Amino acid sequence: MTKKHLFFIALAILALLFLVGCAAGPNPSIKTVDAAGKIAGFWTGLWHGVISPVTFIISLFTKNVNLYDVFNNGNWYNFGFILGVSIIFGGGAAGSASRRHWYK
Repeated sequence: MTKKHLFFIALAILALLFLVGCAAGPNPSIKTVDAAGKIAGFWTGLWHGVISPVTFIISLFTKNVNLYDVFNNGNWYNFGFILGVSIIFGGGAAGSASRRHWYK
């Protein structure tokens, strides 16, 4: 292996560790509301939507991590979650721009 390959492998491992560190923790609503006594709102929903790919993979292997916070304030949490997911999986304008370029 060359130094370039080792660099990219080390970079990939660091990126993976960073993503795992961003994953949501156990759902506190099972025992209590929250450590601070708060319910999940828009910003928490946005964050959970952004980290949903990593959280989904971790939730497959453990029972302590949930993809969606069940103790939330309703519509604002849902809006934040969907917005966060669309930020990650979106496409939208970039997808249509690349499609127009493809047909030229």
